[in-house]
Amino acid sequence: MAIILITGAAGIVGSMLRPRLARPDRTLRLLDIAPLTAGPREEVVQASATDLDAMTEACHGADAVIHLAGISGEASWERIRDVNIEGGYVAFEAARRAGVPRVIFASSNHAIGFTPRERFPVPDYTFPAPDTYYGVSKVATEGLAALYHHRYGLDAICIRILTCFPKPPNRRALSTWLSPDDAGRLFDSCLTAANPGFRVVFGVSANTRGGFVSLAEAKALGYEPQDDAEVYADEILAADPDRDLPDEEVPALRNLGGEYAIPGRDAPQA
Repeated sequence: MAIILITGAAGIVGSMLRPRLARPDRTLRLLDIAPLTAGPREEVVQASATDLDAMTEACHGADAVIHLAGISGEASWERIRDVNIEGGYVAFEAARRAGVPRVIFASSNHAIGFTPRERFPVPDYTFPAPDTYYGVSKVATEGLAALYHHRYGLDAICIRILTCFPKPPNRRALSTWLSPDDAGRLFDSCLTAANPGFRVVFGVSANTRGGFVSLAEAKALGYEPQDDAEVYADEILAADPDRDLPDEEVPALRNLGGEYAIPGRDAPQA
């Protein structure tokens, strides 16, 4: 029976993945600092994803790690460094120490958020252009993923997730939404693809207004998106104050990272 360790399992993406990754032949080992209640074929570990000893113990016997834990938006440099970057190192090092062969890392489009719309669809493996300290933490952990693949032979897949929520929250997300069901399909493809090596893929659904990023590398792993944010378009556009402006004139649509990539925006202080 496969054991999958999911860090940050109490978060938004973790909560969506739990029922969608459940299988009769699979145990989900859920790690978070927040309390969780185990369901069928689940185990709970209450610990910090930055605690190397606790993470190494949680990795023992696992077949893969899905690393979701961390601050999920912009914060001060000190918090991003201590939680996201340190947590990325701990995830890969704990997996290596425990002999886990595969790590799937929840990266973000904010690793390349300053990529301008003139370069859409953004190619797979686009060079970093982070829009925030948060984005920098994703770049750093993608670097660790490459290191642990080339140095230690781990299969390491980094998913540059765009907008993963139960429903698209705004106009930009009509193009960038990754639905809960498609998130399940994508992560399951990353778990089951044979010998993936090191990959950097984008996470987005089959949106009518898509075309922001390439899906070639994700599809090469077996991902077939099925959902479309367009079913929410009328509702979202009715509430959008810029609904009469073309996309290229909306500041939050000029770069891949949306509002985070508006020049002049500053980071919170510690």
